[in-house]
Amino acid sequence: MPDLVPVGDLAAHVGETVRVGGWLTHLRKKGRIAFAVVRDGSGVVQCVAVRNRVEERVFDAVSALTVETSMIVTGEVREDARSPGGVELGIADIEIVGASPDYPISPKEHGVAFLQEHRHLWLRSSRQIAALRLRHEIEAAIMEFLHDAGFVRFDTPILTPCAAEGTSNLFSTEYFDLGEAYLAQTGQLYVEAGMMALGRVYCFGPTFRAEKSNTRRHLTEFWMVEPEAAFLDHAGNLKLQEEMLSHVVERCVDRRRPDLELLGRDIAELERVKPPFPRITYDEALRIVCDEAPDDGSVAPLTWGEDLGAPHEVLVSEQFDRPVFVEKYPVAIKAFYMQPDPERPDVALCSDLLAPGFGEIVGGSQRIHDEDLLRQRLEEHGLPVESYRWYLDLRRYGSVPHSGFGLGIERTVLWISGLQHVREAIPFPRMLYRMYP
Repeated sequence: MPDLVPVGDLAAHVGETVRVGGWLTHLRKKGRIAFAVVRDGSGVVQCVAVRNRVEERVFDAVSALTVETSMIVTGEVREDARSPGGVELGIADIEIVGASPDYPISPKEHGVAFLQEHRHLWLRSSRQIAALRLRHEIEAAIMEFLHDAGFVRFDTPILTPCAAEGTSNLFSTEYFDLGEAYLAQTGQLYVEAGMMALGRVYCFGPTFRAEKSNTRRHLTEFWMVEPEAAFLDHAGNLKLQEEMLSHVVERCVDRRRPDLELLGRDIAELERVKPPFPRITYDEALRIVCDEAPDDGSVAPLTWGEDLGAPHEVLVSEQFDRPVFVEKYPVAIKAFYMQPDPERPDVALCSDLLAPGFGEIVGGSQRIHDEDLLRQRLEEHGLPVESYRWYLDLRRYGSVPHSGFGLGIERTVLWISGLQHVREAIPFPRMLYRMYP
């Protein structure tokens, strides 16, 4: 209906009579006045009906509204500093589009299981709307930054013939007469092929991990953006990551401040996210874990060669007021394609970017560009070299040093928003014990 005015644009129509389409969030009645709060996705507006100033049928219809009834309201836009958006709508007429009897989600407390079962409706709540708007802003900011930095979007396959990051967490399916196919853990290997053609590329799409993890940060299906750049070394890779994340945070603070405030986020903390970010080595991170771990045993001690777990990442990140890079992990615990440090071959030119009090949101590395070394690493990881013949070709024909990283969208949403669980950072979460709706 092209003559409907979005709620978010009402401030530009003060004094005009307009039509607004939306859904009722709540209704309040006080004597001869009924206050109906309506949302349409662009914002919320209070709509006011006064008995004896409107037709009786209109006042009765407003008074009988139930939560999530959809409607078209006709009325005059009036300034009101106390109302959301600084305006309210004086109702002249109302058309009920879709009734909503016995809406199952009420203002009372509901358990997480109930809300998850009704995720298709829970999405309509103000906090979930704010989180999803923030997710949209993060994705738009990432694509804006990469476009301006000369990156080309390069879409990669979801179905793949082999693993990219180990074989223990793959979802598999039969692929006609060709045997097993796997849901992609990452688009990185294919992005590297695109990088050899276009120089700077990125993929952006869903990835899948069949990990039996049931934590607040884990999903089995999640979204990643994975840039890859030719002639970019490890140091340049870190610089690219910090510049991109700083841009994303700055845009969210600038454009989504009301959503961040609704979610209760400490915006001052976000405003400190400016480059350069601190850089520490894996060795230094181990020393922090040893020195700062609480006596209650909640953060287990680590020996060299063990990977940082979530509690260790949180502990390390809490020592800094902005994201921190932990770089140069042991080669043995990292993916086969990561370039060893030529000055110390037992560690890789890789990094994890830890957000304060949260943990990892970005992982990246300089990639091996030497064919013989890559073949050796495939064999050490027990991976079938023949399945990676095309990937080895990238090193055989015009190989160059190159680097890239993967940023998890949901973890980034979780950190920037201050939400407590990743299930609220994606419209329909897929977790160890959740695949409905």
